Amino acid sequence: MLRILRTTAAWRISVWTTLAFAVGTGLAFTIVYLLVARTIRERSDAWLSGEAEVLAQVSTNTPKDRLYGRIVGEVAELATRELPDERNSQGQRLNSVVFLAEHLDGAEGPLWVGPGTEGAFLKAIQGANFSQGIPLSIRVEGWPNSFRVVAQHAGGGGKIIYLGLSNRGDMHVLHSLTRRFLLLWGITALMGLLISYTSARRTLLRVEQITETVARIGSEDLRERLPGSASRDEISRLAQTFNHMLDRIQSSVDELRSVTDAVAHDLKSPVTSIRGALESILYSEPNEKWRDSVGDAIEGLDRLLRALDSTLDVAEAQAGALRLDRSKVDLSAVLRQLVDFYQPAMDERHHQLLADLQDHVVVDADRSLLSRVLSNLIENEIAHLPMGCQITIRLHSRNGSAILAIEDNGPGFPPEISTRAFERFVRGKQSRGHGLGLAFVDAVVRVHGGTTEISDKQGGGAVVTFSLPATVLKPA
Repeated sequence: MLRILRTTAAWRISVWTTLAFAVGTGLAFTIVYLLVARTIRERSDAWLSGEAEVLAQVSTNTPKDRLYGRIVGEVAELATRELPDERNSQGQRLNSVVFLAEHLDGAEGPLWVGPGTEGAFLKAIQGANFSQGIPLSIRVEGWPNSFRVVAQHAGGGGKIIYLGLSNRGDMHVLHSLTRRFLLLWGITALMGLLISYTSARRTLLRVEQITETVARIGSEDLRERLPGSASRDEISRLAQTFNHMLDRIQSSVDELRSVTDAVAHDLKSPVTSIRGALESILYSEPNEKWRDSVGDAIEGLDRLLRALDSTLDVAEAQAGALRLDRSKVDLSAVLRQLVDFYQPAMDERHHQLLADLQDHVVVDADRSLLSRVLSNLIENEIAHLPMGCQITIRLHSRNGSAILAIEDNGPGFPPEISTRAFERFVRGKQSRGHGLGLAFVDAVVRVHGGTTEISDKQGGGAVVTFSLPATVLKPA
């Protein structure tokens, strides 16, 4: 199911939209996170600097007697209680503030107020490079969180007061903010994916309807139109524009068919009358010389009629106006009949005809036009090859397509027409035809949805190949 979804445009649109939203919101949260972290740190630093100055003044103004340590310690203890009471999962109070008053001359021991003993804190403080009144982050051995510490000189007695604050509370706030954002971000991204996919799917279903309708419209039937919609959005306007285009195409095709029918009628009628008159003369004229001349004239008229039919058919096919009477055609059976029919002509030219035909290759095509295509290809081989050549006809199905190849060991296509063989009236210098045979083949195959190509055979000769796509291939 997921593999099918990934092949749809709706899935790709929704994924890219959700990804863009996720990246945008993630970037926005990162900025907010940094701003919050900066604000929290500034507040902590401001508190530390203010309290350190107060403690320094108390230490300076308190008499250096036996009560000095007790007074300063109690003031420091009061400072620790100004922050919210933090407790661990067992309910025990967590001390976040540390106070250390150190004598530079070492005459007295340090005055300590804080969690545990002062040893690890004193070691970390002595290893840091403090500037007066500027908070600095230090790591204390045995503590998972760092401490923000500020140093303040207390009067002129060579005493420095260090006041520190654990960032445990700050990190707890930031981590809680991150967890809530990730939860909200995940829910929002999932909802955005579902909403964008549903919206894109509903929109693209209308595009799919247009695609299916267009696929059903063939050159022989232009009457079907795209479904309309009450909305006036871009897709509705596209469908309306396409319907207008189909109307114009159908009008042009109808006009072309009328013109070609009129041309065919206007030209065929006098030619047929002339042919009938010549046949009457042929049967009534006893003079053998006259009979030969009349016979040549009738043959010329027949070639003219065939050229006229081919010209009109090619023009209609290239314009998409060729009428198709589709039915299931067994291409294998048709080829076998044609091979038997043309075998005497092949023998007369001393050609060896080989047929490698897969059985039951059935296509949905116009039998009459397809027979004319195959006849044209075989007649081209008979007419243009020198005596005693080998011709091979191969028919097989591959990847859902019917593929027919006719190859020979003759001289191949002349270089001047090898790239233009399927154009009308293009023929070699030695050709006696009108240059319409391969043009007719290409036009008919293409109107059936197929492709044609010519190539030179390795070792000498030519290969003409055409294939009908999978949409017209039917199992036997």
